[in-house]
Amino acid sequence: MRRELATIAAKAAGQVSRNLGIGGGTALPGLIAEGIDPGIVTDMSSCLGQGSVLVTGTNGKTTTARLIRRVVNKVGLVAIGNREGSNMMRGIAASLAEAAGWQGTIPDAERSMGVFEVDEATLPKVAQVIGPRVVLFTNLFRDQLDRYGEVETVARLWQDAVAAWDNRSTIVLNADDPSVASLQGTASGKLLTFGIDDASLTVGEVEHASDARWCRTCGAELAYSTVFYGHLGHWSCSKCQNRRRAPDVSCSRLVLDRDDMQMTVTTPSGQFEVSLSLTGVYNSYNALAATATAIALGIAPDVTMEGLSGFTAAFGRQERMLIADREVEVILAKNPAGLNQVLNTLVRAGEPMDVIFLLNDDIADGRDISWIWDVDFEMLQGRLRSLSVSGHRSWDMALRLKYAGLSDSPGVNSDTKTALRHALAGTAPGGRLYVIPTYTAMLEARNVLGKWAGKGAFWEGDGG
Repeated sequence: MRRELATIAAKAAGQVSRNLGIGGGTALPGLIAEGIDPGIVTDMSSCLGQGSVLVTGTNGKTTTARLIRRVVNKVGLVAIGNREGSNMMRGIAASLAEAAGWQGTIPDAERSMGVFEVDEATLPKVAQVIGPRVVLFTNLFRDQLDRYGEVETVARLWQDAVAAWDNRSTIVLNADDPSVASLQGTASGKLLTFGIDDASLTVGEVEHASDARWCRTCGAELAYSTVFYGHLGHWSCSKCQNRRRAPDVSCSRLVLDRDDMQMTVTTPSGQFEVSLSLTGVYNSYNALAATATAIALGIAPDVTMEGLSGFTAAFGRQERMLIADREVEVILAKNPAGLNQVLNTLVRAGEPMDVIFLLNDDIADGRDISWIWDVDFEMLQGRLRSLSVSGHRSWDMALRLKYAGLSDSPGVNSDTKTALRHALAGTAPGGRLYVIPTYTAMLEARNVLGKWAGKGAFWEGDGG
């Protein structure tokens, strides 16, 4: 009775939230379900016949989890996940309740697999409750310092968690991230690693905003022969034997175009070529992470390639829509490493750009917005056709952009809808407006733009 009541209450709360337009029903239903039945996540996840995958890390969780779910669907399984990006325990509870029938049981449970993205700090608790089949670590960057602390704090949290797990979980790690790769020495179960081998994409030197400069074994400074972005690349310790090891899954060729990319992916079972409607080095890492996870699940490379091909972007992650004869692309950016990668990707296109930045400081964004001073906005000099700013901290962003030499007076309006309307008006018909928001600003902007474009709400569908 408790399970049925929890499921019914969660479904009802989600529907009311969506009907009233106050949210996607991605968190509140889970809070209600856990309040009624505290064991709902443990019990319902244990009923999934194909086990669960957890995806954690600073950047790329939502896109990577969606890629994995698409691959899982290609082998005829049912993928259950928190597709809207609500990655705390409440979001997982909400997704399980939504997938269940009114009696509190999951239909076709034997063919079902959980693929959940998980908040970095919440991972130990979620893994303890769910007992995952695979855990994927994408990367570790500075993010929401007021909530997480420095990256070393999260790294220690992960190490302690992995050390406590038994050998039933396969661990998938980014070999190009020294902080993530260090978990290899802690895990007792099976390991798979992924990384980029195509050194032609090197940016030459470690960015000043790098978040992993010191060896986690001996404390000496790390050296790089190849840097892809941030502190990701081919690294080695200048003192001890700690170094980046050849990954199990790698990208030997990466060609980036304005809106898509072509990859040659090497796996233990051979190579395959794949084209994705995403772009940017950071998205190639997401594709490699999904491929390595598929291998850990025993999925054949040809099925993985089919799953990756034709994938469409997650809401707010290079999501494109047409409004009033203008193309709009929404790209979430919430920390220095992520925003630098977004800007690098835009600059690579080599065209004059219309851009609006939206900066919020809500709880889900992090109250501390000092990170914008570590973003290399200077790379946009001479490349902008129009520039606008909005969000709760719009004047802070405007000041940073002025110091970057981009504009003495960018269009500033703290009202999101008004700012977006003006930014669209300043974009020529047939042109493209790049909307670059932080997390809560993205949800608000996506709601406005989705209505103007005649698209469904962000919680509808799973992007491919």
